[in-house]
Amino acid sequence: MSTANKTMPTSYSNPNFDEEPVGIKNSGGTSPMGSNIFIIKPDDKNKNRIHPEPYRHDPTTQKNIGRTILRGIRSLWATRQTEKDLRKNKDLYIKTTLRELILYLVFVTILCIITFGMTSTKTYYFTTVLRTVFTERKVEGIGDQPAYDDIANFDDFWNVMGGPVLSGLFDQKWYNGENLTEDQYGYVLFENKILGLPRFRQLRVTNHSCTVHEKFQQSIRECYGPYSSSKENRSSYAPENNTITPNAWHYQTSKQLKGSSTSGLISRYGGGGFVQDLTPNYNDAKAQLDDLNANLWIDRGTRVVFLDFTVYNGNINLFCQIKLTIEFPASGGAVPSKSFSTVKLIRYVSSMDYFVLACEILFTMFTVYYTVEEVLEIRHFKFHYFKAIWNVLDILIILISYICIAFNVYRQIKVGQILDELLKNQNSFADFEFLTYWQIQFNNIVAFAVFLAWIKIFKYVSFNKTMTQLSTTLSRCAKDVLGFSVMFMIVFLAYAQLGYLLFGTMIDDYKTFAISIFTLFRIILGDFDFNAILTAHRILGPIFFLTYVFFVFFVLLNMFLAIINDTYSEVKSDMTTQKSEFELSDYFKKSYERMLDRLNVKRDRIIDIQNALKSADVNKDGVIEFDEWRRNLKARGYTDVEIENVFSRYDTDGDRVLRDNEQRRFKADLAAQENNLEMDIKDLNDSRVVQQSNAQVAAANTDNETDNVNRITYDEFGVLVRRIDRMESSIGSIVSKIENVLTKLELLEKGKMKRREALTRILNNVSEDDKLSKEMKHERLEKMIRDELEETNPARQTSNQNVTQRTKTSSTHGSGHIQ
Repeated sequence: MSTANKTMPTSYSNPNFDEEPVGIKNSGGTSPMGSNIFIIKPDDKNKNRIHPEPYRHDPTTQKNIGRTILRGIRSLWATRQTEKDLRKNKDLYIKTTLRELILYLVFVTILCIITFGMTSTKTYYFTTVLRTVFTERKVEGIGDQPAYDDIANFDDFWNVMGGPVLSGLFDQKWYNGENLTEDQYGYVLFENKILGLPRFRQLRVTNHSCTVHEKFQQSIRECYGPYSSSKENRSSYAPENNTITPNAWHYQTSKQLKGSSTSGLISRYGGGGFVQDLTPNYNDAKAQLDDLNANLWIDRGTRVVFLDFTVYNGNINLFCQIKLTIEFPASGGAVPSKSFSTVKLIRYVSSMDYFVLACEILFTMFTVYYTVEEVLEIRHFKFHYFKAIWNVLDILIILISYICIAFNVYRQIKVGQILDELLKNQNSFADFEFLTYWQIQFNNIVAFAVFLAWIKIFKYVSFNKTMTQLSTTLSRCAKDVLGFSVMFMIVFLAYAQLGYLLFGTMIDDYKTFAISIFTLFRIILGDFDFNAILTAHRILGPIFFLTYVFFVFFVLLNMFLAIINDTYSEVKSDMTTQKSEFELSDYFKKSYERMLDRLNVKRDRIIDIQNALKSADVNKDGVIEFDEWRRNLKARGYTDVEIENVFSRYDTDGDRVLRDNEQRRFKADLAAQENNLEMDIKDLNDSRVVQQSNAQVAAANTDNETDNVNRITYDEFGVLVRRIDRMESSIGSIVSKIENVLTKLELLEKGKMKRREALTRILNNVSEDDKLSKEMKHERLEKMIRDELEETNPARQTSNQNVTQRTKTSSTHGSGHIQ
């Protein structure tokens, strides 16, 4: 019964077992069905067992490994644009599209985490509190005193700066009257550390910087024009009295101050000026302001005064760079404005910050990944790449990403340098304006990148016709909208100029031409102040308003909407006749069905093995020999490799016999695997119930029942195999008969060609002999035709007999097979 381990599995007493049944081919690989029953798992006890040579797998060569690696690397950057054959393989096309979409959604998620990691609701509340402290507190005194936003002249300026602003900068006592300790000085609201010293900076213009009309030159001898860099006064103007602020009266350039130009409401100002830093003590700072006030530090030549300082809240790790700007225009009075720039300059403090750092590293990797992808596409399409708007959007997002990465590194280095310098000399001005400005620009760029990234999702969902309605509608109506926009802007700009000229001197919403344009857009949206227009001009105001609403709102705007609506209707009607490239629901449904089929096939194979265990012991001796096992599974359609794998897995002693304990372990493993498969099928059906409607579930159940009904038994399978053999034999006889008919037709065609050639030759011979009379020609023609017929008839009879004999032989052979 037993054989040595080195014995070949085909060298048994009955060599007929080596033959394959009809329709089954011997393969050297594992079952394509993928059942793990036919996989030999490593066994320490039998690891030295030598398998028969025909069933060993060839070792994977280094070349194959290299090809696999290169194929895997290429698949990382495979897109719908670079892969030519994706349209032919629909499943691969769907998988590639879904891979691109999922990968891009991960990228967008990481980008959103980074963006929201830079800001929070704390930023708003922090800014609001500081704005309240410095701009909404009023000067203490009787009557209605001004706050910062109410500054209108020089007196208001000094009262506000020496009152609520200075009190906000330097707290003196607790709310219960207790004095602050030395360590508690230098905080705003006891929580926000003032970095360095607050700084006042003034810019002036020279006298005679404007021209007075000759009729007023005798009475108006001084003229201070609007600010410009060419008219800036850089001369020192020391006071007559002694002063405790000697540096405030001498001009310093922007290079000395390391400053930059700044925009106000009226003009843009340079980075130099006359500077005074306030000492970090309320009393000393108050004395400095009083000294500047007493010695007329600001006068008619003053055009702007800045108060700059930066606070840091360690509780929430936020910086706020504050700039209070009071402009003194040439028209007189004062125009206050303020800027509170709250940013997060120190990025990595808390655990959440380090999570954002990890996301930033992933963002960098994604940026490099998409860079390689776009380079491959540019290499593939050359200049045609830039004709697609989505490709241009890809390039724009990548460029913005690299800018953000570079600035992130620069900011981290620069903040460290500024803080190190500040800690060395805390009695100096800490200039965070430049860094804060670019941090805000960085935030804006990132916000713009997030916006473009979300818009780009339309590129990956364009496979669905519903998702393309927006882009298709806009592209179709682009020409009509562009032509209409020209007409719309002519009317709109005419009304903007009319509003600016009529109401610019009296209404804030029309004080400049640009603001007039925004005001008219607001009217379209229903945001307007009709009373202000009516007060400005009781006749022209209502006429302006009513005509604008009628022509722009009722006529032009509705024409614009009609163009888009008509185009959308056309697109909608066209979409009804089109099909999407693929439907995700169909893809997931097919994937579900394939998975269910695999599980059912595995279950059927387990059932086959269980039946084989029951019926393989033909001689009823309680053990299953390999010959019995192989005969039974061969009849069920399994290959030698599969039969050998299953037997070797459970033949632990290697004697080529499955004994009682081995059979019990075999049956236990089969039962466990069958139970697992049943659970997998149940789970798969349950998940489908959750995802689909009741009708779809009912249809699926019907399909499953149909599959169960269509399964056949072993006996039925054998009958089908025999029927297929008979059909093959019958088809063979039919094919041979068809070949005989074709041979006859070929012979007939050759005979016709020969007769035609003979007749042509006879006619030529008769017609060439002119000496013969007509009767002699006729006799000669009859004789030649008779001789030709006598020569061709024997050959034809011989060929017909051969064909008839072959036909009878093939018919006899076919009937024997059928029997």
